[in-house]
Amino acid sequence: MSDSVNAAAAFGGGKKPVIRAEGLVKRYGSFIAVDNVSFEVHRGEIFGLLGPNGAGKTTTMEMMEGLRRPDEGTAIVAGFDTQKELKKVRQAIGVQLQSTSLFDLLKVKEIVRMYASFYPSSVPIQPLLQDMILEEKKNDRVKHLSGGQRQRLAIALALVNDPEVIFLDEPTTGLDPQARRMLWDIILKLKNRGKTIVLSTHYMDEAHILCDRICLMDKGKVIALDTPERLVRSLHSESAVEFRLPQLERTDLPDEERRAVLAVLESVQGVTGVDMKKEVYVLYTDRLQSTLTDWIAVAGARGLEFADLRTRTATLEDVFIHMTGRSLREE
Repeated sequence: MSDSVNAAAAFGGGKKPVIRAEGLVKRYGSFIAVDNVSFEVHRGEIFGLLGPNGAGKTTTMEMMEGLRRPDEGTAIVAGFDTQKELKKVRQAIGVQLQSTSLFDLLKVKEIVRMYASFYPSSVPIQPLLQDMILEEKKNDRVKHLSGGQRQRLAIALALVNDPEVIFLDEPTTGLDPQARRMLWDIILKLKNRGKTIVLSTHYMDEAHILCDRICLMDKGKVIALDTPERLVRSLHSESAVEFRLPQLERTDLPDEERRAVLAVLESVQGVTGVDMKKEVYVLYTDRLQSTLTDWIAVAGARGLEFADLRTRTATLEDVFIHMTGRSLREE
């Protein structure tokens, strides 16, 4: 990480951390699932763990939740050590797991009452169901709920003890767009009530919209940590131009010819970087009009025919590709 990112991660602008992870390591045989992960989460923020499947997000969260013991390092949550004061940690947190097993034959209100009974004190059930948009379903059996309703119920169960910190592990995976947006609204309302939320996701749009800061992970390591806006600005590019070059899509094309084309693309006016994902070339630029005009002229002069040309703003996906050479969606 850059010095500025390290400073943001370490000091957090003077905000008091409610979570501190220091040097977390988790091994499974010779495989290192989490490799020396450190960060702080500030009180009242939505902190995102963003990365592809297998990046180590869930394992990192489970070590902070006290569900998995780290091989090295420590996690302090709400002032309590997850290895030495686990009971106090569990009283202070609420957890929505990536896959929550629910009792399908219970009614919604029954399962919420059951979970509430696990704690010395709990929030009133009816307002909780209203907040989760489940009041009309309170007498329905769990097996009759839709995917989005089941996810909202899982979050309701994580909130019954009025936790200080809420862990949400990929809460919108598999949901349709409307259900995802509904959950986003609920998560933002929780933040407005002063809750601290740790959210894992592999959806870049979700992370960009919801998170105050994002910890970008890959292969068990933290590769960047900052606000979404600063991460995107680290590309030094506001826009991206994408296109295909059909004549270069032959599998037998010599490497020298590909390198020559990349050199041509890098010479286009305003281009600050060039990436290629499968058959799509991406030109990053902070001078979109100049880059488009010059690229069209250069392509004509060089006899390069392009297809599927489009422009867009730079995204967190671009940051990840720039740092790793791979897409967030690649396995």
